[in-house]
Amino acid sequence: MADEAEQVEQGEEKGGKGGSGLVIGLIVLALLGGGGFGAWKFFGAKAPVKEATAAKLPPRYINLDPPFVVNFESESMVRFLQVTIGVMTRDPAVETLVKDNDPRVRNDLLMILSNQTYDAVATVDGKETLRKRSLDSVRGIVKEMGGDPTKVEALYFTSFVMQ
Repeated sequence: MADEAEQVEQGEEKGGKGGSGLVIGLIVLALLGGGGFGAWKFFGAKAPVKEATAAKLPPRYINLDPPFVVNFESESMVRFLQVTIGVMTRDPAVETLVKDNDPRVRNDLLMILSNQTYDAVATVDGKETLRKRSLDSVRGIVKEMGGDPTKVEALYFTSFVMQ
């Protein structure tokens, strides 16, 4: 009986070593493959983000001078609104388009501003709605002139006086 136990142990050692070597080899291969894939995904995904950030141009602000002055009625009184507007883009071509079309931009913005009521622009929400509508107007002009309207990133009221 002891001889049989020794033979079984020797057989397991011989067969066990071969089988366990294969398993260990597969585990090592899987770990190396997984580690390589993980490193590729981790480092490979970071590089384009850094390149895109580095390629982003600084903002360019176009001040529409002189300030806009419009009058509107409020409760049978004549009121005045004076607004200074700045347009922000990062694209020099869009900056040129806005500057070259200054008379049209000013005209369209004056039409929007003069159609406001005192009560509508007296609130923060009213001013924000007016700002978005003005931004859409400038983007529309840029699009009609062959530019990319999405490159007009923002429109700011740098001064807003109601009297």
